[in-house]
Amino acid sequence: MNVSGILVVVPPERLAMATEELSRLDGVDVHHCDAASGRIVVTQEAETIHAEVDGLKRIKALPYVILAEMAYHCFEEDSDIAGAIPPELDELEGVNQVPPFLNK
Repeated sequence: MNVSGILVVVPPERLAMATEELSRLDGVDVHHCDAASGRIVVTQEAETIHAEVDGLKRIKALPYVILAEMAYHCFEEDSDIAGAIPPELDELEGVNQVPPFLNK
C-alpha cells in the first residue's frame, strides 16, 4: 500500500467545486481546505507506485487545478520492485543494516 500527501492549489473561488471533484476520486481523501489561498491537502492510497503516480496525474488533470504536488510519500515494499533486484546486486543482503553505534 502506498500513501501520499498531496498539496493541491485551485483558484479560491473554485475551492468547493475542486474539493467535490477530489472527493469523488477513488483512494483520495480531502483533509484540509484553505478558502483564502485555494489550498487543499489530500491523501491518496494506491496499491503500487505506478498507481500512485497515475493518481497524481489524475488530480493534476482536474478542472481548475493550478498545482498538485506530492509532499509526502510512504510505501510498503512493492513485491514487483523488490523481486526484480537480483541477489548479487542486493548490497544489504546478509548485512546488519543498523550500525552498532545506533543500537546503543
